[in-house]
Amino acid sequence: MRAIRHRRRSIPALAALAAAAVAAPVLLTAAPAAAHAHDQRDGKLARELVEEVTARGAYRHLARFQRIADANGGNRAAGTPGHLASAAYVHDTLKKAGYEVSYQDFDIYEAHTKTEKTTVLGAEPRELATAAFTFTPSTPAAGLTAPLELARVDETPGCTADDYPAGAFTGKIALVKRGSCTFVEKQNAAAAAGAAGVIVYNHSGTSPVRGGFSSPAEGRIPSAGITLAEGEALAAAAAGGEVRVRLDLEQEHVRKTTRNVIAQTKGGRADRVVTAGAHLDSVPEGPGINDNGSGSAGLLEVALKLADEGANKKGKGPANKVRFAWWSAEELGLLGSEHYVAQLSARQKKDIALYLNFDMIASPNPVQFVYDGDDSDKTGEGAGPAGSAQIEALINGFLDKKGKPHEGSDFDGRSDYGPFIANGIPAGGTFTGAEGIKTAEQAKRYGGTAGAAYDPNYHGAGDDLKNLDLKAFDTNLDVIAHAVGTYAQDLRSLGK
Repeated sequence: MRAIRHRRRSIPALAALAAAAVAAPVLLTAAPAAAHAHDQRDGKLARELVEEVTARGAYRHLARFQRIADANGGNRAAGTPGHLASAAYVHDTLKKAGYEVSYQDFDIYEAHTKTEKTTVLGAEPRELATAAFTFTPSTPAAGLTAPLELARVDETPGCTADDYPAGAFTGKIALVKRGSCTFVEKQNAAAAAGAAGVIVYNHSGTSPVRGGFSSPAEGRIPSAGITLAEGEALAAAAAGGEVRVRLDLEQEHVRKTTRNVIAQTKGGRADRVVTAGAHLDSVPEGPGINDNGSGSAGLLEVALKLADEGANKKGKGPANKVRFAWWSAEELGLLGSEHYVAQLSARQKKDIALYLNFDMIASPNPVQFVYDGDDSDKTGEGAGPAGSAQIEALINGFLDKKGKPHEGSDFDGRSDYGPFIANGIPAGGTFTGAEGIKTAEQAKRYGGTAGAAYDPNYHGAGDDLKNLDLKAFDTNLDVIAHAVGTYAQDLRSLGK
């Protein structure tokens, strides 16, 4: 799961209204006996998959991902040999199982920061702790020296043109408070006002803002982050007179190629595609066995058991085409899933009935989160596109029957469902927590340690085979199997 770089926009209110409008399952008008037979057939595949998919079976894929990381510098990051070997393992395993499998190659960039420094000039110059934004343009070799100009601080600080009075920012460095909109939007607004650079100060904590853009193409002017305390001090000083600073940023952007792996059943209706995905890449700092070897391994094992059920045999496959995806470059900003969705035609997007996402499903201090498709928690972003509420209800109902506690998780755009819901495709899924802190109430419900992170090894070298909760893994494997098995045969709850 990627770290938060910026807040994604809410799904439009119309999507929430549409979701509510189809909240009740759509019933067929068939005779009761026929409908019962139909339900029995549809439920059979889901039940068989849940029975056949086990944590023991999926663990072998986790072990393979660990061995791949160990043999390739300790990680499986996008654009590295470790990721390439992981993709080949998934591809070849599914090819042997009879799937139609393909690679989807695309370019990514790595940012290598060589210099990141802000100096407040004057009789006694002082340097500020500074974090260059990912994919920022570099300053001139001698640095960018200019007066500071304050963007207006309101509910949307530095987000819109009226936060930058006409003519006031030309050739200057804009000082902007973090919050409300994306770093791209702040930078674009400052650049449009004529600013030569932008410094964003934090809204909380003691660390500099660590922001960034999705690619070098998004970087328009040199951009960096500083701490809340330093930002407030600069703002107070600049309000009383001119403050000149020198911004020194040097960053190299290296282009690489990486790949998604896409596999689909040979049969099933091509206009009713059930899509399930997980990101395969790790961060450079570790092997990424929970994040997200767990989701990748779970998806792979379900795909293999679906093949055992005849998914790729003529006349025996499910009613709907099932498409599995292993995304690359999620950790760089959902780049693999965004590339995939961007390449789809309008017709191909319409053919995708739903998207299921599984990212970090074996956290060592877990909570069972289910994406809040109906926004019943009223937290953060709004509801997902129409059908997302029904996906959440399906997963929650399954967990309830198993006696497993669960709770909602906001559609905050941190994982690969983001590009799908942005294009109106209903989505859902599960995860077991990242760097968030387990509460006392959660520890009482799920066990584990209150006051500790759901995954203390998140984005670190310790995210390895030894630091997993296999009971949580097993529960989420059952969720994947049940959801895939259900929707492969029956989309009626989605009104399709």
